[in-house]
Amino acid sequence: MNKKEVVGLGALNYDVLYVVERIARGGEEVGILDVKKAPGGSAANTIFALSRLGIDTSFVGLVGTDEEGELILEEFVKEGFVTAIRKEAGYTGAAIGFVDAEGERALYIYPGVNDRLGMEHIDMELINNAQFLHTSSFVNTKQLELQCELARRIESKLSFSPGMLCFKYGLDDLAELIARSEVLFISASELKSLMLSDDYEKGATKLLNFGAKNVCVTLGESGSYVANSTGESYLIDAYPTDVVDTTGAGDAFAAGFLYGLLHEKGIYESGKIGNLVASFCIREYGCRKGLPYNFSLEKKT
Repeated sequence: MNKKEVVGLGALNYDVLYVVERIARGGEEVGILDVKKAPGGSAANTIFALSRLGIDTSFVGLVGTDEEGELILEEFVKEGFVTAIRKEAGYTGAAIGFVDAEGERALYIYPGVNDRLGMEHIDMELINNAQFLHTSSFVNTKQLELQCELARRIESKLSFSPGMLCFKYGLDDLAELIARSEVLFISASELKSLMLSDDYEKGATKLLNFGAKNVCVTLGESGSYVANSTGESYLIDAYPTDVVDTTGAGDAFAAGFLYGLLHEKGIYESGKIGNLVASFCIREYGCRKGLPYNFSLEKKT
């Protein structure tokens, strides 16, 4: 079997993004300006971005036996890489998003067949032949248990982006995954929900104390904060860009950071690359349209 650099595992969703005048509150009616449809899913977005950057990747997950499932598979094929995605009878996961003129968003998730993913669907040889397994959140508790089991069994390094899990679970629930993470990716809002504090430096230190080797906190327009278990820490400015849609920015950052590590960069340079890839992403609507190819990245770094 060919050795992959990064294998992804996570929910596969078909995204429908509504461009709106502003995000509505309860009882309000707000106009829809445009509709964008595209495949998504946090870990899948990161793997997609890594593939564009020339990294040898694969992905493990489930899609349904519907049109949306076919569209997700077709896009992976179009980008030119082979996946370990399986079909299950039922509906593909879906994400419905609303994004306003400032690029802020609200998301609603339907898990579909993602909630059925189990060890019987997972090729452990594929994962163990990779340098990194990159995982992100599911909706169902069963999948959190699956991720914990995988973390105990894998021979590759774990890259973990908890995402929505930070809002559903406490720190103790995620402790095992955090402790086994070579890299932990988390946004400032996710960290605040997990730690009940706005102090991202102290929050990152606590995650390192739990056992994570590297922690990356994405800070939106303020850039990112990266720290590691050897005592290095850096606040890295964002790249100035015209923000159209922030959907997928954290996934893009994760791809850039992993790209840096795979090219033997330190956490500061890897964080800069993460910010750069994210800056490409947020120039376009959706999670993937703006993602750069490796030749575009090389011109900027």
